[in-house]
Amino acid sequence: MKKNRVLIIEDDQDLREGLSFSFLGDGYEVLDVGTKKEGLKEIEKNMYDIVLLDCNLPDGTGFELCKEVRGFSNIPIIMLTARDTEMDEIKALEMGVNDYLSKPFSLGVLKARMKRILQEKKKVEKVISGSIAIDQNTCKVYKRGKEVFLSKLEYRLLLYLIENKNHILSKEQILDKIWDSDGRFVDNNTVSVNISRLRTKVEDDPSHPGWIRTVHGIGYIWKED
Repeated sequence: MKKNRVLIIEDDQDLREGLSFSFLGDGYEVLDVGTKKEGLKEIEKNMYDIVLLDCNLPDGTGFELCKEVRGFSNIPIIMLTARDTEMDEIKALEMGVNDYLSKPFSLGVLKARMKRILQEKKKVEKVISGSIAIDQNTCKVYKRGKEVFLSKLEYRLLLYLIENKNHILSKEQILDKIWDSDGRFVDNNTVSVNISRLRTKVEDDPSHPGWIRTVHGIGYIWKED
């Protein structure tokens, strides 16, 4: 049976190691890191089932990391924080965390919430749109049962379009959601070029798109026929 993989991003070494020891004893696979940079690198490169994220990190905040991660992943996140204020909790939930615990917290309560979230995750791992299926657990895309090989950026773009199907998305919206806020890799043709590449992989006839449609002068729309 596949073990659930937990990533702990926490700058308190004692707490980090204590959580790791306890979760390993429960049968989880665990990795723990102490910085925002290390955490983001792990989420980008490896597969985890859930993230425990400290609000305050030496090189940034959990809020910042959560916003970056939500640009390309729906991985469940539980935020752990010593900042017990209503505004912080609201901000965390708005950033897309799945749950929020104030320190000090009960280990039993944390484990119960993790178990609930992981059970819910199993129910929503797949996104199906027409003949396209996305397995969010493995980040793999299938068309009529055959795997379609997408880059990380193409995967994020496809998922974003499907999640907003039948809604027109401007270039500016797509750039803000999919690309880094510092503007890396962005020029005037960035969206058009990547939409074109994605079309060649998911469309039956890219010259007559059935899904990713261009709305001239406005943006793009994912529309199932």
